Amino acid sequence: MAQNTIGTIFKVTTFGESHGAALGCIVDGVPAGIAIDPARIQAELDKRRPGQTFAGSNNAAVTSRKEADAAEILSGVFEGVAEGTPIAMLIRNTSQHSKDYGNLTNTFRPGHADYSFFEKYGVRDYRGGGRSSGRETAARVAAGAIARQVLESYIPVKITAYTECAAGISIQNVDFSQIEQNSLRAADNVAAEKMKEQIENIRKQGDSAGGIVACRISGIPAGLGEPVFGKLDAELAKAMLSIGAIKGIEFGAGFSVASSVGSKNNDSMRASADGKSVSFETNNAGGILGGISNGNDIFFRLAVKPVPSIFKSQKTISVNESGLFSDTDLVIEGRHDVCLCPRIIPVVEAMAAIVLADLFLQNKVSRHN
Repeated sequence: MAQNTIGTIFKVTTFGESHGAALGCIVDGVPAGIAIDPARIQAELDKRRPGQTFAGSNNAAVTSRKEADAAEILSGVFEGVAEGTPIAMLIRNTSQHSKDYGNLTNTFRPGHADYSFFEKYGVRDYRGGGRSSGRETAARVAAGAIARQVLESYIPVKITAYTECAAGISIQNVDFSQIEQNSLRAADNVAAEKMKEQIENIRKQGDSAGGIVACRISGIPAGLGEPVFGKLDAELAKAMLSIGAIKGIEFGAGFSVASSVGSKNNDSMRASADGKSVSFETNNAGGILGGISNGNDIFFRLAVKPVPSIFKSQKTISVNESGLFSDTDLVIEGRHDVCLCPRIIPVVEAMAAIVLADLFLQNKVSRHN
């Protein structure tokens, strides 16, 4: 299997499967001397890990699978400082219930990568989807925590993702202080409570829900991104769409620009009083012009599909030993999320950090001064 690595200078390679012994990553390109705090890596993993409760009660949106998701740093860090060598991290699987997937040995789950994997490779790990499982993102989150620390050693960057909509309920206000105050990681506690109630109703029906996750990045200076094939928005889009549940992305004003006009869509610029800086009156471009950051906040929104593992009978196919397909019905068993939004947020932040760290390090060799 190719394409398990992202990045040019700051490179991340992930490995492992959902029901294997462990997952992990190798992070290469971290400059020597940068402080690496393992507690910050674990804090990000704790946001993503399954089996969560919130405020002492079960979180209806997430799976009941319990994993410690404890990151073990195997190499590349000495006495709290990056050595400049590859940083290897391991996250062991401890709560696999592989027997829950026994009915999927020769049957393909609708909405999953089961069938496309089988057609590509001829073999597949049916236990939770193997490499295509959302559990693979744990390794990304660990790597993203290192990327943040690399970025923060140079610039005051802040990456904040939050649930904007879930199960058809949208937030009415944006208050970053409320994101970690509710189980949906929504930037609006009142809307989050409505989301929670709707998701609980959907869960009782054996179904799942989608949503929208927004991400705002501040502190990125103008000039990040390459103008042709390494555009900042293109690299961010590729990273976000590599997350299995993400089906769409828009920057700034997004698809609404299709019905706008240039006089309204263009972000007017003004010079500061001393002429040493530039500001924008609007941010329809989402902080990116010509594939390069313009100093405005980078802003994008992501469409998150409903979890495909639902507890309703679905029409699908199975394959026999001769490789012939036949119709069948399937009821999926096991432990699954109902809405991915709260757990996908640390993954979105991690992938953004990985892309930005890579482009920032590339930028350091783009000009002499």
